[in-house]
Amino acid sequence: MATIFPSKARPAAPWSARRAGDDYGAHDPPDWREIDWRDHQADVEIGGRRVRYVDMGAGGGPPIVFVHGLAGNWQNWLENLPRLARERRVVALDLPGFGQSEDPLERITISGYGRTVNELADRLDLGEIALVGNSMGGFVAAETAVQFPERVERLVLVSAAGITSSDLRREPVMAWGRMAMLAGARGVAEKRMAIVRPRIRHLVYSTIMRHPSRIAAEMLWEMSEGAGRSAFRPALEAILDYDFRDRLGDIVSPTLIVWGGDDMLVPVEDADEYERRIPEARKVVLKDTGHVPMIERAPTFNRALIEFVEEPRREQTDSVGAPTPEPGQSTEPAPATESA
Repeated sequence: MATIFPSKARPAAPWSARRAGDDYGAHDPPDWREIDWRDHQADVEIGGRRVRYVDMGAGGGPPIVFVHGLAGNWQNWLENLPRLARERRVVALDLPGFGQSEDPLERITISGYGRTVNELADRLDLGEIALVGNSMGGFVAAETAVQFPERVERLVLVSAAGITSSDLRREPVMAWGRMAMLAGARGVAEKRMAIVRPRIRHLVYSTIMRHPSRIAAEMLWEMSEGAGRSAFRPALEAILDYDFRDRLGDIVSPTLIVWGGDDMLVPVEDADEYERRIPEARKVVLKDTGHVPMIERAPTFNRALIEFVEEPRREQTDSVGAPTPEPGQSTEPAPATESA
């Protein structure tokens, strides 16, 4: 049985960051730091509580909805929203209990979060959506696709929880969770120190990302704003308590699985299991990358996501006689950064 960190990946040496490649830590224009995000934020009431979301962009095709992970917030997608907004309408929410959303009235569950995503899509009149989730957000996104197959036109799982997490030993994980929640409640001065001092930065963030020194300080600050919320522990319990592996075969959406090859929090082998269990799935594994590929290699991630959401559906390609990949087929990797 797995313990706290089932992954075999270990932190990279600080000096190895120079070999991470040009796309590691790179911004994908337009630069999110030049956007007045207040123009794009709004609140909606779901389940009797206020939920914060960001809404921007336009274009043909289903809107893209982004779901953050444990201790995260909508800002986890800052490197992706501006670029994708050039192609589609994009929405990212703070899950209830995280970011600027209020705590839910009911107990946090993965299935409850799935209903929240579906209701948000209803309230914003989004129709069919392309749903993208990282870590716990990937767990939620897959659950949404199981519960509401007519809602999810296609699905993207980014280092998603939900496979190995069902086998973790509860006691040590919850002990780790208590420590992580306390660490996330650091004051402003402590957070600033963790970001600006190279050795502390590497120590604090190296379990999440492969090369923290290559990530912009502004991005790390925005990420740290999502930590320390009281919802952390019940959300962690929700991850451990829910096993939906036998229902993954019910997902009918074309599914792209994106993983970091050196993810310390969710083992890369889980990508293989998602690909095996979801009928129309394929995976991309990014070399020398940790738990947040959408931040670590934003240009590469965004390019893969755009290509995926713009692909014709299977029935469309069949109707014009174009070749269609077999279910479960992996994408061909880009030599410098990917392996499948």
